[in-house]
Amino acid sequence: MTGIPLAVDIVAVCCLVATLHWHFGNWKKQHILVTLTTFVAWYFPFMIICVMPIDVSNTCYKQCMQDNQVTTTATSDVNTFPATTETSENQSFGQQSYSESILSTLSSHEAPFASISTGVPLQTVCSRPLSYVSDRVLSVLWHVVYWTSQSLTWIVLPMMQSYAKAGEFTVLGKLKYALIANAIYYGTYLLVFAICLIYVATRPGMHLDGSKLKVLAITASNTWGLFLLVLLLGYGLIEVPRLCWMNSKRGFMLSRTRFKLAKLSIERIEAEEDLEDILAEVSKLNETIKAPHAYRKYVDIILAKCPESLQNSLSSPSSSTRSRSAFDRSDTPHDVTTERSLARLHRRLIVAIQRHSCTNCQWAKHMNSAMELEDLAENQASTSRVFRSSAGMYSGRLKHCHSPVLEWYWKCWICPWSLRLLAVLMFVFSLMVIWSECLFFIKSPVLSMFAIFIELAETHYNYVAIEFVCVLTISYLSICAYYTIFKIRIFNYYYVVGNHQTDENSMIFCGMLLCRLTPPLCLNFLGLIHLDSHITKDEDIVETAYTKFMGHMDVIPFISDGFNIYFPIAIVVLCILTFFKVGTRLLHLLGFQQFIGDDEMIQELVDEGAELVKRERRKRQRNEESEARRRTWNERTADRNSSIQDPDEVGRRRNVRTDNDRSELLKEAEPIDYTGHSLDVSRTSNEQIIPGLYQSDPVSRPQSLAGNQGFGSTAVRPTRPPPRNIFDDV
Repeated sequence: MTGIPLAVDIVAVCCLVATLHWHFGNWKKQHILVTLTTFVAWYFPFMIICVMPIDVSNTCYKQCMQDNQVTTTATSDVNTFPATTETSENQSFGQQSYSESILSTLSSHEAPFASISTGVPLQTVCSRPLSYVSDRVLSVLWHVVYWTSQSLTWIVLPMMQSYAKAGEFTVLGKLKYALIANAIYYGTYLLVFAICLIYVATRPGMHLDGSKLKVLAITASNTWGLFLLVLLLGYGLIEVPRLCWMNSKRGFMLSRTRFKLAKLSIERIEAEEDLEDILAEVSKLNETIKAPHAYRKYVDIILAKCPESLQNSLSSPSSSTRSRSAFDRSDTPHDVTTERSLARLHRRLIVAIQRHSCTNCQWAKHMNSAMELEDLAENQASTSRVFRSSAGMYSGRLKHCHSPVLEWYWKCWICPWSLRLLAVLMFVFSLMVIWSECLFFIKSPVLSMFAIFIELAETHYNYVAIEFVCVLTISYLSICAYYTIFKIRIFNYYYVVGNHQTDENSMIFCGMLLCRLTPPLCLNFLGLIHLDSHITKDEDIVETAYTKFMGHMDVIPFISDGFNIYFPIAIVVLCILTFFKVGTRLLHLLGFQQFIGDDEMIQELVDEGAELVKRERRKRQRNEESEARRRTWNERTADRNSSIQDPDEVGRRRNVRTDNDRSELLKEAEPIDYTGHSLDVSRTSNEQIIPGLYQSDPVSRPQSLAGNQGFGSTAVRPTRPPPRNIFDDV
């Protein structure tokens, strides 16, 4: 029974990560090796977070055993209450051995006068937690999870990321490019490690061995991770509650989304132009390098990377002519035929396609959000209290029990107030985290809020409460830290978006950060609850299996006694800067438009975003109407064809259908007021209105039709302008 909670945690985490990985990634298009590697890189950090509460509850149980000095084998002298014992287990991997004796008894309020043969009162005897796992199992688990995740984040994933965007055409060439691209990265890390190694080797009385080298490598990795963790927490602890509060203000979110759309439209146009320029070069190569050429196979590889629609456009003669002229006007030389230049073009194409896909995903996401927010604003102002969506009737999984009235109450009343309440709770929790981060190294009196909660639960041997506090604290720290990762957008290259739209490089990038941040996050959490003897300076404390595996950073004193303890205080400064939006205001002053306050330029971008949303609505509405007409005509044609056997009759009806389609298009045109058209009184009888021209404008008859009349006959053009909104989609 003791291993069931651990097994349930492992399976539950696997299902959760698989769901997230499937939601963000695209398993059908991604390479199987990338899918498996990124899944492991996401899975192990989440496993560390979920297994850590079990390790903490086991440590509290062993601390209770040590404090009560229960070392002898007890027999059951208690009426009918059984007692069980366990022999001491020799701890592996350098851990100290101690005796473990488990006494299964009822609580003190059920048997207040019970006692055992050892003379220890029942109320002071430690009960065994339901999630108890031996240190041997936890040690093996921590070894496998930690070293696998570190190997992925420092070696495998960076190489895989560079390999994915390499433009070379052979496996050896891509590996060579990946090594060169990561040379500076690995060189910097090895330089820092060498400096630390020299420092440790030159210290008097310090003898280097395998365990010291292991702790030194862990120290270097955790120091970098702690530095990044403090930066992310300093932003997330304030931004996550604030974003939750702002989501309840639909007007603010609508203006912000429109602002993002206006900025994104420019980035989208730039990405499309960049991709078109590269495709023009690819088209030129496709024409100049034919099958007998030695580099034709490389050109085929480049063409295979283009989207299918673009490949079809490249194969058409008209697009080839356009791309040839665009290429001739460009500054790119025509003799691009070396393998290295083809590799550079291939690399540029990969980056351009990824950037284009990223901007399109962001555009679709923000556009859908803006439309939903506009629907919410309209329904909130409605007095009927029936939710009406511009997208039509609800067609989700709960459509059978869906009610527009319940949807109105949920989206317009319950959800905003729930978000406000959640934001207040999260803000209070953030204040507790900031307070504890500043004072967790003070042992007496205990000032860390989470250490106080753990001690209270440990005093009453309430292991369920201990695990609940651990899960809640680690989850909130992870949300604040990982929020920045999943919302990060670096030069439109790394971006995580749902609905299977995240590319391979962004999935790898997130896996790298998760593997680097999780170990120092757990060490920081153990310091907050005073389960790290190096911070509390308490030699009698029983440490967790995770701390015993990680070891202490004593080999480098200025890191163990200074950086790891006092650097988390920088979270306070970062939180203050984030609260007052100092970074956002600086970027705005430097010319990077940010959504802050009331500004004329910001309001112009918001208005532009509103026009973009209106244009997109009209475009989607026309597409839906066209699709509905096409569906209707297809159904009518199918019914008629099924009842008509004569081929001549079928052809006649097809012509009728074509005429009907044209008449339907003419009906959609805006009505024209011909009464306002004034013609010149001097117009001759040879001038007439030629049917078929736009809006039937009066023009002069051609010379071939006018007999002796020339082109001198004129007609006054109508003063009414053409219909509006014709070129909205251009």
